[in-house]
Amino acid sequence: MNVGVISYLSAAGIFLVLLAVLLIGRADGSFKRLLALASTASALWAAAAAYQAAYGTPLIVPQLLELLRDFAWLTFLLHMLHVKLGEKGAMSTWLALVRHGLYAVTAVTTLFALYHHFSATGLSFLSGFDFQLAGHLTLAIAGLVLLEHILRNTPKDLMRAIKYLCFGVGGMFVYDFYLYSDALLFQRIDPALWEARGFINATVVPMVGIALARNPQWSPGVLVSRRIIFHTSALLGSGVYLLAMGVGGYYVRDYGGTWGIVAQTIFLFGAGLLLLILLFSGPLRARLRVFINKHFFHYKYDYREEWLRFIRTLSSNETDIPLPERAIRAIAQMIDSPGGVLWLRREQGHYEPEAKWNMEPPLSANEPAGSSLIRFLEIQKWVINLDEYRRDPGLYQSLGDLVMPSWLRTLTDAWLIAPLILQEKLHGFVVLARSPAVTRHFNWEDCDLLKTTGTQAASHLAQHAASQALAEARQFEAFNRLSTYVVHDLKNLISQLSLVVSNAARHRNNPLFMENVISTVENSVSKMNRLLARMREGAQTETRRMVNLAGLLEEVVREAQASTPAPVLECDTRDMAVTADRDRLASVMGHVIRNAQDATSEDGRVTVRLHKLNSHAVVEVEDTGCGMDEAFIRARLFRPFQTTKGDSGMGIGVYEAREFVRSLGGDIEVESKPGKGTIFRIRLPHQPALEPVRYQQNQH
Repeated sequence: MNVGVISYLSAAGIFLVLLAVLLIGRADGSFKRLLALASTASALWAAAAAYQAAYGTPLIVPQLLELLRDFAWLTFLLHMLHVKLGEKGAMSTWLALVRHGLYAVTAVTTLFALYHHFSATGLSFLSGFDFQLAGHLTLAIAGLVLLEHILRNTPKDLMRAIKYLCFGVGGMFVYDFYLYSDALLFQRIDPALWEARGFINATVVPMVGIALARNPQWSPGVLVSRRIIFHTSALLGSGVYLLAMGVGGYYVRDYGGTWGIVAQTIFLFGAGLLLLILLFSGPLRARLRVFINKHFFHYKYDYREEWLRFIRTLSSNETDIPLPERAIRAIAQMIDSPGGVLWLRREQGHYEPEAKWNMEPPLSANEPAGSSLIRFLEIQKWVINLDEYRRDPGLYQSLGDLVMPSWLRTLTDAWLIAPLILQEKLHGFVVLARSPAVTRHFNWEDCDLLKTTGTQAASHLAQHAASQALAEARQFEAFNRLSTYVVHDLKNLISQLSLVVSNAARHRNNPLFMENVISTVENSVSKMNRLLARMREGAQTETRRMVNLAGLLEEVVREAQASTPAPVLECDTRDMAVTADRDRLASVMGHVIRNAQDATSEDGRVTVRLHKLNSHAVVEVEDTGCGMDEAFIRARLFRPFQTTKGDSGMGIGVYEAREFVRSLGGDIEVESKPGKGTIFRIRLPHQPALEPVRYQQNQH
C-alpha cells in the first residue's frame, strides 16, 4: 500500500468521523446541514482519491468530487458571512455577486475537467491544464478571502470558537493554493505534494471539531467519555513517538558506520524504555488529563452565574456578618463546601485564624511566616487537596518540601487549602471542609476557580483592612488635632492667669482688683471646662448660633486690654451677626489680637475695626508692629506648626483661625510689610442682628 492510499484513506476516515458526530448530535439548523454536506463531499473525494491511487483508475471522478468539496465548503463559508453581515444594501449585493461568481468558476472548471477527460488529445491530469489548474487556484483564493472577511467581522467574544474553524478550513485552502500555484508555475502537479494532501486534510479536521465544541450553535451535544479521550490521546501520542523514534533509528543505522546496527538497537531500546517511563509517570498523566479537559470538553461551571454569586456574597450588606466570614462563605459555596476557616497575615509576619464559618479552628493554629506550608502556597500558588496529599505525598514533594502542620491533623473534615494571593504575596489562606456530595470530584477547573476567587477575596480583605486602618487613623488625627487646638487655647488662658498672678502682690488689697481676679478665674475655669468637654466628646459638641459681632469684639477687646499696647475698637455698625460657635469665634478673634500685640512695641498701636462690605462683615486687626515679608505670608504663615515666637509659640493659631473662618463660609486676608505693620482682614457672611448692641467707649 503506497503513501497516497494511506494519506487519502486517513482523510476519508476522519471526515466520516466528523460526519457521524454531526449526524448523531442533537443540534440542528442550517450551519449543521451545510457542514455535514461539506464533510460528506470531503469524505467522498478522499475515498475516490485513495481508490485512484491504489488502482490507477482515471482521475475524472476525484477531480469532480474535489470541485464538489470546494463548492460545499465555500457555500458553508458564504452562509456564515451572510449571517454576520446581514441582508442590508451593498453587503447583500456583494455577497450575491460573490456567490454567482463561485457558481461560474465551479461550472467552468468542471467543463474543462470533462473536456480534457473526453478529448482525444490524451493529456493526463498531471501534464498541464492551465485553465483547469487556474480554476482550482481561484476557488482556493476565494476560500481564503471569505475566511478573512469572517474573521474581520466576528466580534471578539465569539472569536474563541470561530478562529479554530478558520484555522482548519483555512489550512486546507492554503495547501490547495500552494499545490495549484506550484502546478501552474511548473505545468505539472508535484506527486509528493499530491500524496501528502490527504494527511493535510486529515490534520485540519480536529480544529473544526474544537470549533464545534466551543460554539453552542454548532455543538453536536455528543458526550464522549473523558477516559476514552485520555487513553486514545495516550495511544496516539505513543504511536507518534514510536514513529519518530523509528525514523531516528533508521538514520542512526544508515549513518552509524560499522556500529550502525548496534547503535540502532541501543537507540530503539532506550526509546522504548523512555516511553514506558513516560506512560507510567503520574505527573505526566495528570498534566495530559488536565490538557484534554481544558481544550476538548465543556466547562463544568457557568462562570457568569458563579462569579455573580461570589461578588453578591462578598459584597453583601449584611452588617451582622463581617467581611472575613463572608469571604469564607463565598469561596466555600463555589465547590459545595459546608464550612471553612480563614487565616490572615499579621504585621509580625505570621498567620492567625481571622474568621470561621461552620468550622471550628484548632487551638494554637498560628502558622509562622517561614513554615513549609506558607512557602509552598506562596511559591507554587497551588490549591492543596488533602485527600490527594494523603494518597500521594510525592506529587507535592516534587514541587517543594511540603510538610503539613500538626494543628491540621485536628481538623478531621479538612479537605482543601486554598491560597489567597495578593500582588504575588500570600495574604492568607482558607481551609475548607469536605463537601457532603459523595460524587464531588475535585479537578483542575475547581483548582483554577479557587485560585481566582482567592485572589479576588484577598483584594477585598486587604481593602477592608486598609479602610479600617484609615478610619482609625482619621479618628486619631481628629483627636490629636482637637487636642492641639485645646492645648493652644489653654496656653492663652494660662497667660491670662499668669498676668493675674504677677499683679496680685501689688494689688491684692484693692477690692476692685480682687473682684476682677475672681471674674477672670471664673471665666477661665468655665472655658477650660468647655474645652475638656470638647476633648471628651469630639467636634460634635460645637453648637452654632447667632452671635452679635460688635458685642463679641467688645468683650474680646476688653480682655485683651490687660496687655500692652491696649487695642482700640472702632465699629461702623452694631447690628451685624454671624452663625458660629461663640467660644471658638471669640478664641479666633482673641488670638489675632494677641498676635498683633506680641508683634507691636508698647508705644505702638493695635486697632480693631468692624464694618460691612457687601454681604460680608469685615473685622480688621491692624498693628504698627514689625510686619512680615511676602515670602513668609505665602509659604509659612498659614502652615501648622510654623511660628516666629520660638519656644513660646505652637504655630497653629493662625492655621486654626483660617480653617474655622473658612468653615463658616468666610476667609482671612493678610497685608503686611516688614517694619510697616500688619492688617489681618477677616471676612464673614453676616445676618442682621436681632438686637443691636450699644457700644461704649472703653476707658484705659
